[in-house]
Order: sequence, then C-alpha cells, then structure tokens
Amino acid sequence: MATAVETLDKLERRLTITFPLSDVRSEVEKRLKKQAKTAKAPGFRPGKVPLKMVAAQYGYQIESDVLNDRVGRAFNDAANENGLRVAGFPKIEPKEDAAEGMLSFDATFEVFPEVVIGDLSSVEVETVAADVSDAEIDKTIDILRKQRVHYHTKGEAGEHGDGGEPVAADGDRVTVDFVGVIDGVEFSGGKADDYAFVLGEGRMLPEFEAATVGLKVGESKTFPLAFPEDYHGKDVAGKTAEFTITLKKLEWAHMPAVDEEFAKSLGIEDGSIEKMRADIKMNLEREVSARVKARNKEAVMDALVKVTGMDVPTVMIQQDAERLAEQTRQDMTQRGMDVKNMPFPTELFAEKAERRVRLGLILSQLVADNNLQATQEQVKAQIEDFAQSYEDPKEVLKYYYSDRRRLSEVEALVLEENVVNYVLGKAKVSTKAVAFDELMGSNPQA
Repeated sequence: MATAVETLDKLERRLTITFPLSDVRSEVEKRLKKQAKTAKAPGFRPGKVPLKMVAAQYGYQIESDVLNDRVGRAFNDAANENGLRVAGFPKIEPKEDAAEGMLSFDATFEVFPEVVIGDLSSVEVETVAADVSDAEIDKTIDILRKQRVHYHTKGEAGEHGDGGEPVAADGDRVTVDFVGVIDGVEFSGGKADDYAFVLGEGRMLPEFEAATVGLKVGESKTFPLAFPEDYHGKDVAGKTAEFTITLKKLEWAHMPAVDEEFAKSLGIEDGSIEKMRADIKMNLEREVSARVKARNKEAVMDALVKVTGMDVPTVMIQQDAERLAEQTRQDMTQRGMDVKNMPFPTELFAEKAERRVRLGLILSQLVADNNLQATQEQVKAQIEDFAQSYEDPKEVLKYYYSDRRRLSEVEALVLEENVVNYVLGKAKVSTKAVAFDELMGSNPQA
C-alpha cells in the first residue's frame, strides 16, 4: 500500500501511496448502482434509469469522491503504521510512473516536532511586583474629578483669581475663530468659527496653543505655524502657514470637591470618603494584579522558548498567520474602518504566529508531561473571581457556564496559570519592584 517514508527536510516528509486501480473501479460501480436506485431522468421512472445514463450524469463526481476517499484512507493508514504525527494537511500529487493496473500518489507533508523541554532549574526568570499607595489613589481621584469637570465663564463672581481682567491659561476652555493662509491663500481645514478646545490637552499643535495663552476675550493674534512633515493633512504637511485667531469665549475648569456628593456620584450610597477610597484601592489592586500576572506570564513564556529548541511546522505558522490576519481585518471593520481593498499579507503576522505556534507546542507538552490541566474547581474559582466586580455574581457564573466556548476560554487561562506557577516553582526566580505608572503603561503580549 505504501513505500517507506522519505525525509525531505527537518520536518518535511514524503509518503508514496499505491493501490490497485480495480479497487477504485469496483467501488465506483458499487456507488453507481446505489445511485441508480433513486436516479431520475426524463422518460424514465425513478430507479429505472439505465446504468449508462447514470454513469454519464454522476460518474465523474462519484469517481472523484471514491479516489479522494481511497487516497485519504490510505494516507491515514500509512501515517498510523509509521507512527507519524501529521501537522496540517498533506499535499497529494499523482505519480506518472505507476505500475500497470495500479494508482500511485506522492503525499508531501510536515510532522510535529519532538518537544524536549530543557532543565527548568537552570532557567532564570525575573518577575515583577507593584503596590498601590495613597498616591495612586489620589491620582485616580483626580482623574475621576477631571472626568466630571464643568466650566464657568472666567471672570465671573465665584472664580478664584486675582480680580484682574482674565486671560487664557492652561486648563481653560477657549472658544476661538481662526483662519490660516499659506502664501496668502486659505487652505482646506484652515478656518473655523466658534471652535472650542482645552488648553494644555495637546489637541492643537503647540504653536497654536502657545499663541492662544495670554489672550483676553475679544483679542486677536497673528502668528506663523509650521506643520510637521508627518502631519495628517498631506496638503499642508511640512509647510508654514500664517494663522489669525480671535478669542471669543474663555472658561475656567471647575472640578468637583472630594466630598459626600462626589462619593455618591461614584456609587457610594452613604457618601463615605473612606469607603470610596477603599473601593478605588480594591479596583486598582485588581488591575495591578492582572498586569503583574501578564508581565510574569510573559517572562515565563520567554524562558520556555529559550530553554526549548525545536523546529516549528511551517504549515502551522501559515495557518495561524492567516487567522491573525483575518482577526485584524475583523477588528478594524468593527471599528468602522473600510478594509475592503486593504491588503493583509500574512508575512506581517508570521513572526507573531511562529511564537504562538511554538508556545502552543511547548505548553501542550509541558501540560501532558506534568498533568497541569485545569480542574473544575480552578475554573469555578476563576469565574468567581471575575464575578467579584459585578453587581450580580450569579449572572456572571451563568454567562460562562451556559456557553462551552466561554468556559473553554477560562480553562485556557487557568491552564496557562498552572504552567506559570509550575515553571516559577522550578526556575531561579528574582523579583523586581516596578512603579505603578510604569506597570500601568505596559501592555505585555504572550
């Protein structure tokens, strides 16, 4: 049925499949007779159509199906007999030099590599740790206050100031008319009336904001503005325009005081400042814990890649790169971007796909060798942890347990955590304290 396996490359193999033509013809005839029992044709009753007419109508498709089935079974049998773990699908091509009365095919394919994980006790892994202090809580409260800011006309009674005529400063919301010209000619997008923005937020180019600072309501200023070479407006990128702005309205930002009303606006029913700070700290600690886990997982995965040398099937890399490309296309479409004519070459995703496939093979081997599968108790505990931040934890449990796909996602998370804990228990581990801001600004990817 099959010749010996040939090694073409590190993971590439070729298998020659040979079987009698009579086997195919016999099966084709058998299926044609079965088809004839229900076949219909004008002038004939169902099941009474001559076999030649049935063969003319269905013969090609039946012969193709039989051949595919026969080759597929022969390949699977040969792969099993030779103990081959096939990665992806084989490329099957007919051979021209088959013996008389025989059919012969070459099947070219890749096999899974042997995964041999190195000595984990020699691996060095640097983990991170971070704390939530009062300073982080205060920063978060300031952010929440800024999200609830409202504006008053600058200079009105009640504004904290020196009583002089108000001028625009950082933090103020200004409303301006402006017009820009290049070589004396107005350009598209260079003019607006009643345009509002907050000074210091970086929404406008630095020269524009600098020219606005210090203006009084009703005042105008003309100034040059050099557009950056990489400016999004191609028509003006790299050019210098002359702008004239007129300040029409000036407002100062009033942030709410940290009092009972502010606490109630954040869902603290009794308005307790202490309870509000405790809730904020708990939420920050949950986010810090998630970020620390992600960073430490990344460090463990890097260590596993370094300690495990192996070749990765190119067919699996290609398949995963195609999945990543399609995911990117879908994500961009959901964000409202028109990607119909946008190319998504899989080469752009090849490096990430190679790492994902490599890690998948390593983790599968590590889990199998050390019985690190997720238990039902671990999965339930993980879901209950997710549920803590929701008003109705029971609904969260129902959400996950009602959908096998969602449950599988949790199982995968738990399995990864089991692997991380296992490796950290074997490796040489050091811990580095990182600042809260540094941790929150990171975005590790496995």
